[in-house]
Amino acid sequence: MVMSGRGGGNFYVAALVLSGIPMHTASTTSQFILLLSSLMGALVFGKAKKMSWPLVLFFGGINATFAFFGGFFAHMFGGMTLKFVLSILLFLAGVAMLFPEKQGHRTANPHFGFWNIREKDDLYVVNLWVAVPLTTATGFFSGMVGISGGSFLVPLMVVGCGVPVRIAIGTATTMLAATALTGFVGNALHGGFEPVLAISCGIAAIGGGLIGSKIALKTKPQILKTISGILTMIAAIVMLLNATYGKQ
Repeated sequence: MVMSGRGGGNFYVAALVLSGIPMHTASTTSQFILLLSSLMGALVFGKAKKMSWPLVLFFGGINATFAFFGGFFAHMFGGMTLKFVLSILLFLAGVAMLFPEKQGHRTANPHFGFWNIREKDDLYVVNLWVAVPLTTATGFFSGMVGISGGSFLVPLMVVGCGVPVRIAIGTATTMLAATALTGFVGNALHGGFEPVLAISCGIAAIGGGLIGSKIALKTKPQILKTISGILTMIAAIVMLLNATYGKQ
């Protein structure tokens, strides 16, 4: 999932829960896996100069801050509630990935609430009125249920800010490392961290993140996005069925 800037937390949590791992433990473990895989992806995208540091700091800062709060307060909600929330987020993310990503306008907007970022020959116009609340909500719920949030942030950067798809993927992968770290800490403060499970899964994620990011530099993002969208919606349906008929 690093290949499309989505991190893969959607599938990590679903796979862990469906294998019998309690929801809170699955969320904490997922954030740990995301941290390691995103760090590997960030190294590859950074070396290829396929990321925007201003956007990493902006989106990543907001996302990571509220991911901590989401993870910290996750213990206040039951496993079934978190499963339903995750199911809804997964399905929405899957639908969003199936829509074509069109480049935004490349004309600077001088009005208050718009941030114009120039990098070499590219111009990114960030609508702060939209980006800030969406990024805040994405960070909070991502930290709460143990997903990355990249499924929402990549389309936001591409459609809303005019960021090239590959730059958006590299940027999302880099900032997801910070989001995963704060979400993991927030969850771990209330328990749910099982070192043996997390480390064993994390080792596999390191290899996957390294290989996936390298392949992403040579693969058409639209193909990856379509596959990810379909698989994400399937995961959402399976998770909803598990929340309704499975163990809490």
